[in-house]
Amino acid sequence: MRDLIDNSKLYLLAFLVPLGLSLTLTPLLRLLALRLGWVDSPSTDIKTHKHPTPLLGGGAIFLAFAGGLVFMRLYTSFPTGTLRDLRIMLAGGFLMFLTGLVDDLNKPHGLGFRTKFAIQFAVAFTAVFYGVRINFISPDYLSFILSLLWIVGVSNAFNIIDIMDGLSASQAALAAMGFLLIAFPSESIYVNIASAALAGAAVGFLPYNFSKGFKIFMGDSGSLFCGFTLALVAMGTRYSEVNPLGVYAPLFILAVPIYDTFFVSVMRLRRGHSPFIGSRDHFALRLERIGFSRRGVVLLAALAALLFSILAFLVTQVPIALGVAIYLALAAILLLISSTIAKIKI
Repeated sequence: MRDLIDNSKLYLLAFLVPLGLSLTLTPLLRLLALRLGWVDSPSTDIKTHKHPTPLLGGGAIFLAFAGGLVFMRLYTSFPTGTLRDLRIMLAGGFLMFLTGLVDDLNKPHGLGFRTKFAIQFAVAFTAVFYGVRINFISPDYLSFILSLLWIVGVSNAFNIIDIMDGLSASQAALAAMGFLLIAFPSESIYVNIASAALAGAAVGFLPYNFSKGFKIFMGDSGSLFCGFTLALVAMGTRYSEVNPLGVYAPLFILAVPIYDTFFVSVMRLRRGHSPFIGSRDHFALRLERIGFSRRGVVLLAALAALLFSILAFLVTQVPIALGVAIYLALAAILLLISSTIAKIKI
């Protein structure tokens, strides 16, 4: 019990340091973005904002996260494996952040989805090569391939859902807390420290993203970094000693961005469009269309993410029969919701 209390303080500190850094760095980077002219202009009808808005919010999230990890490294000693994994996460996260930043600063054309995918797969390949991968799948080559697809897929899921103030960042914060909740009993220090740090960095950014007079976007740089970090976090812990289906708990924790990615892709394909070309097919924009405010949509998505995280925890604790029942019930509910939302005109 003493160890749990001590580690609780450690993880609280890992949350608070990035939170303070994010709250401090975000307005400073906003001013820098304005001075340099690094803004996101509503240049196409896909954009959902009306006025040019400073970028670099992703820089604040990344720097707060990195600063938190550096502080924790000075504050405590990590096991060798934990330190290696955090270094891989930080290095890969920086490359993802940089890729998104270059894309942000070259809009409306950006890097192009082929170039971005090539870079993302290269970063994911490096992380998997050095051992951050799905551990419950064999043979090794299949684990390697699925780990690559998981990292790139989750990274882009947070990018795809970033179409409304606070939506992607709040999902990142809640997902990070969900992984912390599940990994806490197993004492997976790598997962717990990274989850707490990302949650703090994302929460510190949110007040400025929601602000009307002091608004800033995190851009692709922030969303790709958050998605990459969470993809690696998801592969860093054991999920259940009770129910083998517990290994799928990350799908619950990341359910909202993953769901939007699949929903958007299906809707675009049904209309004969490429799933890689932007459109307004997102579930969030459809809910706004029928009268929900943007704050209301973000709150509804946050409540859904919270519910999914609770279900994820339950799946790791209950017998397999009940776990299967939870999966089937959730699948049925999502299909019903999808068929209803798909009927909303955009």
